[in-house]
Amino acid sequence: MNLHAHPELLELLAASHALGTLRGGARRRFEALAREQAPVRAAALVWQSRLASMAELQSPVVPDAAVWTRIRNLIAAEQEQGAIARQRTAPPPTPPETPARSGWLRSLALWRSAAAAGALATVVAAFVGLNLSEQLRNAPAVQYVAVLSDDQAAASMLVTFDPKKRQLVLQRVGGYREGEDKSLQLWALPPGGAPRSLGVLGRDPALRLTAQEADVRSVPALAISLEPKGGVPSERGPTGPVLFKGALIEKTL
Repeated sequence: MNLHAHPELLELLAASHALGTLRGGARRRFEALAREQAPVRAAALVWQSRLASMAELQSPVVPDAAVWTRIRNLIAAEQEQGAIARQRTAPPPTPPETPARSGWLRSLALWRSAAAAGALATVVAAFVGLNLSEQLRNAPAVQYVAVLSDDQAAASMLVTFDPKKRQLVLQRVGGYREGEDKSLQLWALPPGGAPRSLGVLGRDPALRLTAQEADVRSVPALAISLEPKGGVPSERGPTGPVLFKGALIEKTL
């Protein structure tokens, strides 16, 4: 299936995969497509990176007092249920009506426990839903994505462009590490023109480079070359081997 022709479905599957809600055969089929198709792989990596960054940037939130009240009620209901269960194992009291009354109390405790659990689940679900919605509204507006791979089609670098911040965000997804006397340099490959340097990469797993949207919009592909430490001037073009390259895909997330 060509998911690239169905962008809304691709985004839904990629988000579900990153959240862990895509399971079983559907998850295996999506991962197989990601290995075969660069756009699917890019969407999966973007959503994984997006959710990971939101978790890192999320500030602590103090729960509402009502949440703690419901938790205390739930604990009290469980304790009451345990006490009633212990009463059942004790010798029955002399009055014959006591077992029936105990059963009635046990039913009441179970009802209270279920009600408290349902209320707590509703509050938590609403809180998490609102929090996730707020995070998604504030998430970077990534519109350009590229998965740069080697000549064996092994992904090594995920590149995204955030037009709001005018930043290229690069994340290493492979195991390649350049030597101490070498640097990786990112190049734009415009159609019919000479390669143009977009910056020299550091050794961090993730880094950011400033770029204008005009510099990215007209570029169909990106490449990374291995250069002397500190890189080379843009007008010279790549002087070392081109290690990774890939198409730059325009997306709306």
